[in-house]
Amino acid sequence: MSESQTIKIQVRGLSKVFGSQPKKALELRDQGLKRPEILDKTGQTLGLSNISFDVQEGELLVIMGLSGSGKSTLIRCLNRLIEPTEGDIIIDDENIPQLNEKELLQCRRRHFSMVFQNFALFPHRTVQQNAEYGLEIRGIDKEERANKARESLKQVGLDGWEDALPNQLSGGMQQRVGLARALANDSSVLLMDEAFSALDPLIRKDMQQELLELQHRMKKTTIFITHDLDEALSIGDRIILLKDGEIVQIGKPEEILTKPANDYVARFIEGVDMSRILTARHAMRPVRATAREDDGPRTILHKLRENSLDSIYVTNRERKLLGLVEVDAVDQAAKDGAQSIKSLIHDDFPRVGPDEPLHNLFAMFSEKSYPIAVVDEDQRLLGVVVKGAVLAELAESGER
Repeated sequence: MSESQTIKIQVRGLSKVFGSQPKKALELRDQGLKRPEILDKTGQTLGLSNISFDVQEGELLVIMGLSGSGKSTLIRCLNRLIEPTEGDIIIDDENIPQLNEKELLQCRRRHFSMVFQNFALFPHRTVQQNAEYGLEIRGIDKEERANKARESLKQVGLDGWEDALPNQLSGGMQQRVGLARALANDSSVLLMDEAFSALDPLIRKDMQQELLELQHRMKKTTIFITHDLDEALSIGDRIILLKDGEIVQIGKPEEILTKPANDYVARFIEGVDMSRILTARHAMRPVRATAREDDGPRTILHKLRENSLDSIYVTNRERKLLGLVEVDAVDQAAKDGAQSIKSLIHDDFPRVGPDEPLHNLFAMFSEKSYPIAVVDEDQRLLGVVVKGAVLAELAESGER
């Protein structure tokens, strides 16, 4: 994490024991026993064990694992819907496990909104009234809460549906209402517990994309629980992978895929289509040579022949990509005595950003065998991708 990034939540040494003898269970844990052995000896379930991590301001952090891994217990410990057995959860200098009931209520209202898997809408309330509910129980003025709810509904694409009832909406639309209700509360942290799991696959994909777009606009700190690896890889800035109540790896999606921490993680990610995860950045190679727009035909021919190229990219002095010229056209211009190649520059070639998934690149390789230009947001040329490099990157990632 860079120094410029702000930590929103710090979790340190968080554990949760379900049972009447938590101290005994933790003593056995400290002696090296694992969850099954502790359960066998004490009847106590070690739901979470010594969990520590940070959540960065504005990040979308995914916590994932199989059923029983502790992911839902963890998210509910963060706002003390489940009481932690030990550990610290610090948000904006408040240690949540140490708050009294009044302080906890105020902390929840300031910091936490939650979106559930089953939508949790009131069937007799309209979309607008459901979106207002959190504000209503906080005693917010009627006009203010109506305005906030309408704005949040607009944010999630439900403008015009304010007077509808939940049973008039599709599953995806109902989940949007739940998301709007959470956004209307204007809390600093959004907790999403398997929020899209009840949706069919196509609607689920749409909701994932909408969440990413919303995150891009609002930069809200979000903690998202899922058991679905594809979902985690699609939306997460970072991923925490849990097993038996313990963290087995924390990292960006690429780190989880390319540098699994142990055999469990390696087995967990088996079968992932790496072409959808790896990007043009991974297969990009340096550009051997470029031409400048004020170069003459003979200068460019020299560059082409020196580097055994059939074509060459043309850039300005800031390396902004202007286009491409081909050797035959430049050769003819030189024979004709032309002094400029500006009329020969064309942009009939593929270009992508560095984060373009590799699986999108295969269809871009043309019959003319142009490489794919990789450019940044300002169209500066960063490198090129050739088909062989894509195949080599995918083969190498499969061997890791």
